[in-house]
Amino acid sequence: MKIKAILFDIDGTLVDTNDMHVLAWEAAFAGIGKTFDRQVVHDQIGKGTDMLVPTLLPELDEAAQEALGEAHGKVFKAKYLKTAKPFAKAHELLRHAAGLGQKVVLASSASEGELDHYLDLLGARDLVTATTSSDDVEKTKPAPDIFATALGKLDGIDADAVIVVGDTPYDVEAAGKCGIVAVAVRSGGFPDDVLVKAGAIAIYDDVAALLVDYAGSPLGR
Repeated sequence: MKIKAILFDIDGTLVDTNDMHVLAWEAAFAGIGKTFDRQVVHDQIGKGTDMLVPTLLPELDEAAQEALGEAHGKVFKAKYLKTAKPFAKAHELLRHAAGLGQKVVLASSASEGELDHYLDLLGARDLVTATTSSDDVEKTKPAPDIFATALGKLDGIDADAVIVVGDTPYDVEAAGKCGIVAVAVRSGGFPDDVLVKAGAIAIYDDVAALLVDYAGSPLGR
């Protein structure tokens, strides 16, 4: 079936922020006297606070989890958000998909404020049909909520005519729980075997490589 809509993750996929999020989380954890190996934190990037914090600090109650998430958000916004850059050809990829008549959706575990910033950063306001953020859902990736909410905004388009583009295994897993296939990019720093195990049907170095092979990729089928 022809792909009618594409759900794009943002952090690590369209915008180069994964390492920034690692540093912001390190600062948040340091605020409560906790430290983790940087790779351990990186391996959780792609999840929202509700999924990331319990994985690393399962003993914390919900209020403490939320406080950590707020601390992370403050550090990220203050130190990193305005310096974040889109990956090469990110805007062009969105424009190409929209030009083919495919619905473009930004579906992220980021906050609504961050997502709004990224819309301008990517020059995507006139290209995007819908967006979903962590503010729209009860649970973030790898729970299916974000993609399920996005799918619900695409009237009359079934899951088998939709595809996800993301950089983490959590994107791929969340997509699969909605019956949506996923293409992964390596720009987020996750190994191929992890992405394949999660269920990615194809892997590209980054969105620029995906754009070059668009017609031959699962997006262009």
